Order: sequence, then C-alpha cells, then structure tokens
Amino acid sequence: MDKKILWVGLLSLALIAMAVSLAVVFAKPARFHGTSYNEPYPAAPQVELIKLNGETFRLSDQKGKIVLLFFGYTSCPDVCPTTLAEFKQVMDGMGDKAKSVQVVFVSVDPERDTPEKIQQYVEHFNPNFIGLSGSTDKLEIIWDNYGVFRERVESDSAFGYIINHTARTYLIDADGNLRLSYGFQTPVEDIVSDIEILLK
Repeated sequence: MDKKILWVGLLSLALIAMAVSLAVVFAKPARFHGTSYNEPYPAAPQVELIKLNGETFRLSDQKGKIVLLFFGYTSCPDVCPTTLAEFKQVMDGMGDKAKSVQVVFVSVDPERDTPEKIQQYVEHFNPNFIGLSGSTDKLEIIWDNYGVFRERVESDSAFGYIINHTARTYLIDADGNLRLSYGFQTPVEDIVSDIEILLK
C-alpha cells in the first residue's frame, strides 16, 4: 500500500513538472504594440549636441534608461505639441518608473530653434524633457542617420514657413539599441505597456 502511494506521488510530481516545462516552452513572448526592429537590434545612432546649460548631450550617456526620441520644432502647429502632450501622459502613467525614461526632442528647424527656445518649449510639457538644437550641419547628420525627412514649405500662416517632417517616435532601450518605433498618435497606453515590458 505504501509503495502504491509513493508511486502515485512520484507520478503526480512528474506530471506537474512536465506541465510547468510545457508552459515555459510554449509561453507566448511579450507582444509589443510598436513596430519592432529585427534582431540583432541595431545600436541607436549617436546624438551629440550642446544643451542649454552648455553641457554636451550624448545619447550614448543615456544607457540604463529608455529613451523616447522625437524630431520636431517649436513652431509646429499640431504634430509636435500633440506628441509632447502624449509623452507627458506617458510619463504620468509610468509613476515612479518614469525615472527610468528620458524624452529627447531634437529640432528639425535650427534656423528658429535655439537651444534656449527648444528647452523652454519642451519644459512646458515636462521639466525633465530634453530639447536639443544645433547647427544645420550637425543636425543633418543626425537626421540622415535616423532617416528623418524634412522639407521647408513657405506659408502665409502666422507661423511663417512650416517644416514637413517625419512624425515618428524612436524607442531606444536601456542598452542603447533601437527596439521600437511608433507612428503619430499611437495610443499612450500602448507606449506605456511596451516600456513596462522592457523595464521588467
């Protein structure tokens, strides 16, 4: 009788172990909402520009944090303020985890966006956002590396000329790799969900 109980117990443990193993093997990987880059994930091209305080910002120094990188300009009538407002909601939705996320906004309009003007602009949305500008020569290299399209279009609006530009957000992971990108007006909760997956 004791041997029978022992065998039943051992068989039960074996079945449990098999079930756990199968669950691990067939578990679905985390699904991201953003467009994912293929493995091996490419290293994010360097962004090196002078901040308002005179210090040099290097994207490579942000390792350990998740970076949301967007290219825009302070005179933008719609896309840029909408995107920055959504980034504010992302940070608000992250709670304490927001300390592990950095928003970086790089100008596509260096003619009007001084380092002071762009930093003041992004701080309207969140004081921890970083706004960067620089010479056209330096910025063109960065735009090209990220495949950013920009086109100056003359306008009769109060904004003067406008800049048509790529409206895509690049998510750079804590290892400095390009992991995801998002189209304009991706739901805030989708971005928050992806960041939380990467922070686990």
